[in-house]
Amino acid sequence: MTGEPAAGAAPAEASDQGAPTIDARRRRKVAQNMRTARERLTSSVGLERSFELEFLRLFAQYRIDAAIPLIVLAAAGGFAASWFVPGQAPLIASVIAIATGLMIVLSRSLSRQRDEDLALGRWHRTFVFGDALFGASWALLVMALAGANDQSTGAFVLFVVLMVSAVTAMLSATLPAAVYAGLAPLSIAMLVLAFLTREVGAGLLAAMTISAQVFFVFLARRLYSSALATLRSRAEKDKLFHELEEAKANSDEARRRAEEANLAKSRFLATMSHELRTPLNAILGFSEVMKDEVFGKHTSDTYREYSADIHASGRHLLNLINEILDLSRVEAGRYELNEEALRLAYLIDDCRHMVALRARAKEQAIKAVVDPSLPSVWADERAIRQIVLNILSNAVKFTPPGGEIVIKAGWTSSGGQYVSIRDNGPGIPEEEIPIIMSSFGRGSLALKTAEQGSGLGLPIVKGLIELHGGAFQLRSAPREGTEVIVTLPASRVMDALPAVDVEPSQSEKDATGRSGKPAASGKTRAA
Repeated sequence: MTGEPAAGAAPAEASDQGAPTIDARRRRKVAQNMRTARERLTSSVGLERSFELEFLRLFAQYRIDAAIPLIVLAAAGGFAASWFVPGQAPLIASVIAIATGLMIVLSRSLSRQRDEDLALGRWHRTFVFGDALFGASWALLVMALAGANDQSTGAFVLFVVLMVSAVTAMLSATLPAAVYAGLAPLSIAMLVLAFLTREVGAGLLAAMTISAQVFFVFLARRLYSSALATLRSRAEKDKLFHELEEAKANSDEARRRAEEANLAKSRFLATMSHELRTPLNAILGFSEVMKDEVFGKHTSDTYREYSADIHASGRHLLNLINEILDLSRVEAGRYELNEEALRLAYLIDDCRHMVALRARAKEQAIKAVVDPSLPSVWADERAIRQIVLNILSNAVKFTPPGGEIVIKAGWTSSGGQYVSIRDNGPGIPEEEIPIIMSSFGRGSLALKTAEQGSGLGLPIVKGLIELHGGAFQLRSAPREGTEVIVTLPASRVMDALPAVDVEPSQSEKDATGRSGKPAASGKTRAA
């Protein structure tokens, strides 16, 4: 038994529909890559504009958040300088305060500007210059302390350099160039002091401070790398969210269009059903009258043959219209099930008799192995009959003359019931099974033998059995025949009602006794 799928139409259409989507995705990806490359080329640090902007804002925010500690640090530095160099302390404290205040003012100015108005390169250079000025102001304090004739200034200088280096590395980590600019004046000051004094202590002090600054540079680089990785991760996440939202929007739009198309198709089919059935019924009626020669014999037998052909073609067209309507209702979820209790054994027997004439014409044997004691199932009789007839008709159609068809019905392992129809025909290649399960699909055997059919039989069967909550299964292999199994779930099996023992009431016994008839001795069985 072979279904009737149309070989290459559906895949070709699918590929044609999928091509614009793939091209659109490729174009978006290329445009995004070009935009990223352009931002990196125009960036002052080789990053995307969004990353560089984020780093600048982080730099400014860190300075604003640390404004009070920086001011306190500047005041503490000026106060400490007054102990060692009281004459130069006011000037040094003023320079440090001005450099600190300048960085805070610049940071607040950047935080108030909109992203699109920011000139990233100019702000990057401004902050680097500001950090260099900040480091130079503290280097001025270091030079002044080194000139004081006090043995304890060395420890204080070391403390100042380490403190300022740590603050610069932490606050300026998002702009590596600013870290270098802020630490360079301190390193230069220590090297100059070591060179001018030519003392071992000054050299050791310079070596210690420069080593500490190298450590702080590495620390700043690590903080920068961590921040960059965080930004990249967040950007990837935002991109995924954007793509997800875009995909959802496209999916919603596609679903809306599909629903509109489905509704339009249903309306069209409903209208065309009426418009086609009316003239078709007239054609069938008149052709049957002419075929059966109701009003007299034709002058030529050819007219009777033509009438029979017209009637057969009209019947085929009517069946095709009915199948298309059934499939459209199933796909649209508008197929209404008129459920009732039915016995699969009786229904299978009726279907077997309906195709028996065609099977005898091809000398085929149809065997039924059905348990007659199977209880009734709650289902749509017309739908189940159509399921069995479609499968059985396919089996008769594609099984060669002299073949055998076996129909089985029984219990499933889960307590449901199944119907299996197996033939010993040529079978279906595995690669053609998805094709024959598609609407209007026909297999190679159907095309080769030019068998009449619409290719809607199996899709209708699958849709109808799934409406009942059941399952459809097709097993086939070349030269091994085909078996189609449809199963109904256990929830649709109707349990036989048990017999009920009814004990006559006392009043019934008394009434029976008064009538002179013997009272019933025993129990009455009621189903």
